[in-house]
Amino acid sequence: MISRTVLAATAICAAVSAPALAQDRPAFSCAPGETYYMNVMVSGIEYWKPVFEMFRQAAEQLGCEAEFTGTPEYDVNKQLTSFEQVLVREPAGILLHPMNPDPFVEPINRATAAGIPVVTFAADSPNSQRVAYVTSDNTREGAAAADAIAEAMGGSGEYAVLENPGQDNHDRRVAAFIARMEEKYPDMKLVGRAVTNQDPNKAYQAVASLAQGNPGLGAVFMPEASSAMGAAQAAIEASQDIRVMCVDVNASVLDLIKAGQMFGAINPNQGVQGYMGFMALFLAAHPDLIDPMNDYQRSGANPFSFPVLDNGFSMVTPENADDFRWEDYAARRAG
Repeated sequence: MISRTVLAATAICAAVSAPALAQDRPAFSCAPGETYYMNVMVSGIEYWKPVFEMFRQAAEQLGCEAEFTGTPEYDVNKQLTSFEQVLVREPAGILLHPMNPDPFVEPINRATAAGIPVVTFAADSPNSQRVAYVTSDNTREGAAAADAIAEAMGGSGEYAVLENPGQDNHDRRVAAFIARMEEKYPDMKLVGRAVTNQDPNKAYQAVASLAQGNPGLGAVFMPEASSAMGAAQAAIEASQDIRVMCVDVNASVLDLIKAGQMFGAINPNQGVQGYMGFMALFLAAHPDLIDPMNDYQRSGANPFSFPVLDNGFSMVTPENADDFRWEDYAARRAG
């Protein structure tokens, strides 16, 4: 039988040795002042808010700092400048939504060479050395939107798309939407495409013109929320049964959906995007935490990387529209 003295001595030894053992292992936490940045284009877009909220929470859980940066303009050169300004601050890592993929290849590669990992989210720069890409599946989003619209129209009718050429995730959504229609719904006819570049006024003008030229127009799809506001207004004024559907939401889009003035929207799970984006950055910035069975020691590559992490998406309808309101979510998070 083990005496109480032996048990007490064992407990004391364990307590004394535990800190020493912990110090010998990499810590799953940040050093004081360790800061991670999120960088975006058009920084006032509501989409970024829940992404950064969960990015910030993940940082706080690990004792890290989080900063939001970007540019208010839809201008790739200005976003590149804001990215360079982040690099000067020597961040621990950058969660980046690149407006266009190719212009960011060199800056991302330069950051990587300097030991600053970059994770892209929602839009990618696939030819760069970013360590990971966190996104909803843009191809699945486009296909799901096509299914919803075509089924609501009985598989037959006319549709149009609004687009923003050059933005990778938007291009993928539009291409997938059209491909799905052509493959699964041969009686759905594409009657027009218009470039709106996330401008509600351009979207309004485009849909007004499309409706006038195509009296049978039954649906318009766009890959983002800003254009949807103008598109929905034009559809209402056209007095045609035009189903307007977008990807992403904001307060105005949710109001339109709930009022039955927009058909619906597809919304990526933004909070998951921000949270997993931060965790990917942290792991990339702390390669000592990971020892995979591969050749990373020989090649000198970061042991943490993955091509795509799918954060999933939801279908927004009049019934669940209130569940996606930023103000309510922010109040819940603050509480």
